[in-house]
Amino acid sequence: MKKKKTTRSQVSVECCALCRLSDDDPAVFGEKVTLKEHKLSVHYFCLLTSCGVYQRGEEDEGVFGFLVDDIKQEVRRSARLMCSGCKQKGACVGCNVRSCRRTVHFPCGRKRNFISQFTGLFPSYCPDHSPTQSLCGGLDLSLPQTCSVCLDPIDPFLCYSVLKCPSCHASWFHRDCVQRQAHSAGLFFFRCTLCSNKEIFQEEMLRMGIYIPERDASWELEANAYSELLEVYARCDALACLCNDGRTHSAKTGWFEVIRCRLCGSRGTHRKCSGLTLDARDWACSDCTQATDGRASLVSSPQGGQRRSLLSKRHLSPIHSSISSKRPALPVGSGSPEEILQALGPQLCPLSVQVEVDGDQALSAGVELVRRPDFDPTRTLSVRFKDDRLTAFPSSLWDSDTARQYFLKLLVQQIQDSVVFEGPDGSKNLALDSQALREDLYFDVGCLLALSLAHGGPPVGFFSRALYQCLFNHPANRPLCLTHMTPDTHFTRRVSRMAEAESVDELQEVMAESREFLELAGCKRPIVSLEEREALVEDLVGFTVITRMQLPLQRFRAGLQTLGVFDQVQLYPALFFHVFCSARLSAQTLAQIFSVLVSQQEDRRSRETPVCSFWRRFLLDCEGGRSSISLQDLLRFSTGGEELPAAGLLPSPSISFLHPVEGGGGGGERRRLRRRREELLRDEGLFPQSEPDSRRLLLPVSSSYEAFKSSMEQAVSHHMHLLLTAS
Repeated sequence: MKKKKTTRSQVSVECCALCRLSDDDPAVFGEKVTLKEHKLSVHYFCLLTSCGVYQRGEEDEGVFGFLVDDIKQEVRRSARLMCSGCKQKGACVGCNVRSCRRTVHFPCGRKRNFISQFTGLFPSYCPDHSPTQSLCGGLDLSLPQTCSVCLDPIDPFLCYSVLKCPSCHASWFHRDCVQRQAHSAGLFFFRCTLCSNKEIFQEEMLRMGIYIPERDASWELEANAYSELLEVYARCDALACLCNDGRTHSAKTGWFEVIRCRLCGSRGTHRKCSGLTLDARDWACSDCTQATDGRASLVSSPQGGQRRSLLSKRHLSPIHSSISSKRPALPVGSGSPEEILQALGPQLCPLSVQVEVDGDQALSAGVELVRRPDFDPTRTLSVRFKDDRLTAFPSSLWDSDTARQYFLKLLVQQIQDSVVFEGPDGSKNLALDSQALREDLYFDVGCLLALSLAHGGPPVGFFSRALYQCLFNHPANRPLCLTHMTPDTHFTRRVSRMAEAESVDELQEVMAESREFLELAGCKRPIVSLEEREALVEDLVGFTVITRMQLPLQRFRAGLQTLGVFDQVQLYPALFFHVFCSARLSAQTLAQIFSVLVSQQEDRRSRETPVCSFWRRFLLDCEGGRSSISLQDLLRFSTGGEELPAAGLLPSPSISFLHPVEGGGGGGERRRLRRRREELLRDEGLFPQSEPDSRRLLLPVSSSYEAFKSSMEQAVSHHMHLLLTAS
């Protein structure tokens, strides 16, 4: 019997269009997807690591967001490139170092010790430029070592095929073994098999080219693996059950169908017994209502709604992962936050993106911007306000720079008042909101704040000290205390009562009332002395502020990675503290941003020196309320801006001096009288002037502080009046 021939078209469909292999091993090549209508097959890892293709579609379009036309275009592009491994055409993976010209197929790269990082923009590195691990001093390498996954003997020498845990430094792995472990365990269960460290271990494995799938563990996805856990609770727990058939009776529909708690699922009620409507499906038991402060957000999962994938390769997206590759950081000095943020400027390109704002809805416009499929944070913002009545905004907003600054100011104000934050003005913590989690609003808000800082917006200024410490670990390794919790919340009141208990009996009474909260926090333990109270309160504060906020903090931190802002703040957290936590304009800040340009002539310089003292004293009077104008008025008069941008002002503001017109000569007493008369006239008629375009302020050379203060107040007040009239 003749063997049936396989046609060439069949072979081409079965083989990956990028690497030309038909292998189907998800742990090594990623999922293999075949689109029969397009006669196209491709490995997921080949797509992620290819240099010329990006996810421009939604997750359900093409192959996980990679459009078919883009994939075909990448096949055509790579057809001209020679693989340095197999010497065949079609190499689509290149070394991320610009000066390196090595290109390979993804499978050939694995054989040639290429490392592909499955994070950020998915860069790949050849053996000469790939990241490496280092040994920890004090390890006894003379002892026999085994792979912590397969338990086979392993030589304890770090290389491409041998990795170690960065946390305990005692767990060694074969690369293939730890990759298959990651593929099986998934994001939520992948950890060191010896020390069980998860966060540091996952970061290091990502850096060393291990792919961690964003899903539950394979054993959790097995059909009917935990079928006995699917038995539902069916008992009425109402105080007074009205059902004649008893508490365990549950009709299929109607008044006496048992409705389970939407939060814990371990309590139930008949509709009739709890006064629910006939079609009610949404009910929470009293225990969960108390434990969650009346909201479902504490235990609501964001997995239920659509959420942007954390493993997403988007074109030109500089939103970096916290796992950085071995590329040099930005050339930033440790001078000031303004200099550091200005150093991010070269990333911005001259191309602009249009932002249209309906009325004053800056936050809605910003969220719509960052959720666009082609969003590119490096583009300059071109803002246009739309107002049908044409009365809400001054005519000056038609100017592009002014409109952008006004938009960024509104944006920061509205972010502070959004559902993502809670607490008093100027000291906000992240709030836990289930809707915001489902919509991934925490990421969007973090991205918008980073955009605002990099594009010349105002300082953030409303973070609480606790939030800043949770994000940037500043002050370093300092435990949180009760004062860091958001005031006047259910949780804060409960913890405060425990902290204020004056006896063990009083403390135990409060703990009994808060039983559900303690169970949820994992802090339900016997307390026999007041000495144990401090540790209990510290644990509850840590749970409330950090543990239950892990996912919002993670997504918010990922958003702040935009344009590298988070990385720079993490390098210099002390410098950036006032940018995020206390952005109040002060006399000291305003004095520091102006450079004083004194005259070269000796007689002029001697008259300008006292004016410098007048200027500093006047700033203090404005700050202390001893002047008719405010520091904000003075800033607007001298620079034209309502807020001081976090990245500073360009060009840098300067101060020069206005001298009166010199009078003619004369002798003796007549000259002195003429000078005195000129001084009086000068004090009455000499006023400050500003040149906002060049950021130049001209101060009058006055004979006394009273005359200087009067001329400054008159000029600035007149300027503000003209601005109000124009608007």
